[in-house]
Amino acid sequence: MRRFSAFALAREAFRNHSGWGEQWASPEPRRHYDVVIVGAGGHGLATAYYLAKVHGITDIAVIEKGWLGGGNTGRNTTIIRSNYLYDESAALYNHALNLWEDLSQDLNYNVMFSPRGVLMLAHNVHDVQVAKRHIHSNRLNGVANEWLTAEECKAFCPPLYIGEDTRYPIVGGALQRRGGTARHDAVAWGYARAASARGVHIIQNCAVTGIRRGADGAVKGVETSRGFIGAKKVGVVAAGSTSTVMEMADVRMPLESFPLQALVSEPVKPCFPCVVMSNTVHAYISQSDKGELVIGAGTDQYPSYSQAGSLHILNHTLDAISEMFPMFRRMKMLRSWGGIVDVTPDRSPIISKTPVKGLYVNCGWGTGGFKATPGSGHVFAHTIARDEPHRINAAFDLERFTTGRFIDEAAAAAVAH
Repeated sequence: MRRFSAFALAREAFRNHSGWGEQWASPEPRRHYDVVIVGAGGHGLATAYYLAKVHGITDIAVIEKGWLGGGNTGRNTTIIRSNYLYDESAALYNHALNLWEDLSQDLNYNVMFSPRGVLMLAHNVHDVQVAKRHIHSNRLNGVANEWLTAEECKAFCPPLYIGEDTRYPIVGGALQRRGGTARHDAVAWGYARAASARGVHIIQNCAVTGIRRGADGAVKGVETSRGFIGAKKVGVVAAGSTSTVMEMADVRMPLESFPLQALVSEPVKPCFPCVVMSNTVHAYISQSDKGELVIGAGTDQYPSYSQAGSLHILNHTLDAISEMFPMFRRMKMLRSWGGIVDVTPDRSPIISKTPVKGLYVNCGWGTGGFKATPGSGHVFAHTIARDEPHRINAAFDLERFTTGRFIDEAAAAAVAH
C-alpha cells in the first residue's frame, strides 16, 4: 500500500476541495501585469487577496521561486498575539488580530484560528516590571492584557510548575486571552484559493533573477527564470531573501538574516490548553491540533542563511521547557527545523515605498511575521494600490533608518516575537 506524508495528503485534499486545477500547476506568466508580488508566502498572498478584494486590482501575478507557502509560512510556531509595547506596534498587530478572528469566514476556508490565550511568564522583578508596563500600555491602546499571579498562571495552565526549586521560578505572568494559534499552511492555501478566485495568477517555480528599470529609474518589471514579466508596480515580500532581491534594483536594506529554530514532539492526546512564552529563558510552547507539542527556540547569535542553527540553542530551550513543565521530560522529539528571519536594527518590520518608483517592500518581521499575516497584507495592499502608506503602517517606513525614528521593540522586551 502506498504511503503519503501528511503534507502530501493535505495538499491533495486542498486541490480536490478547492478546484484549484491548473492554477496549482502554475499558469504560464503573461508578458505584463498591473502588479507583481514577489513571494507566495502568507504575506504575499494576503497582499494579493486584499489588492483584489479591497482595491479592485485583479491583474496580479504572485511569483514564487519554490512552492506556495514553502518558506517561513510553512515553518513557524503559529503564535498569534498583539500585546506589543509601542503604540505603532500595538496598532499593527491588533489590526491583524481583528482580521484573524473572522478570517476563516472571509476566505471561506478554515485556517483553524484558535484563541486559546497567550501567557507570557515573569521570573524576576525585572520581568514583572516589564510585563506590567506592557499591560498598562496595551490597555491605553485598547489591547486586552491582564496580570496573573503565579497561582493564577497555574490555574490557567495546569501543566505549569510554579515551585521555587528551579533556576527560573514563576512569579506571575501577563495573559492575552484573545491570542492563540492558527494552522500555518492553511493560511497560505486559504489566501491563495481566495485570491485565485478573484483572478490573481499564482506562479510557482519562478525565481526572480533581476528587476528591470526604465530610463526614468522607475520599475518596469522583473526578470525571472521563466522570462521577463512586465509590471507597473512590484511588491517584494520574500522573507529570508529580501536583501538579495532588493539589490537587483540597487536598493540596500537595513537587514540581517538569522536562523531561527523550532521543533515538535511526538503526538499525544490534548494536554496543553494555551500558549506559554518565557522571554527570560527564551522558550515557548503550545500543542497543535495533531497533538504535537510545538516548541520555539531563539535565533542564533550570528548572521547566517543556514536552516539548521546551533544545537546548543535547542538544548537550552528544552532544558527550560523541562523545568517549567516536568510532565514533558520524557517526551520524544519528532523533528526540528530552522527558518531564516530578516531582522531590522529596531526589530520592527518595514512596510514601505522605496526610492525606486513603483517598487514596494514588506520585510524585517524577524520572529513575528506569522501573527501579522492578515494585517500586513491588508496595509501593504493599501500602500501599493494608493502609492501611499496606510495610517497603520506609516511609521514602519524605510526612511526611519535615515532619520533615526525607531520603533524599538528590541529594547522593549527580551525578544520581539
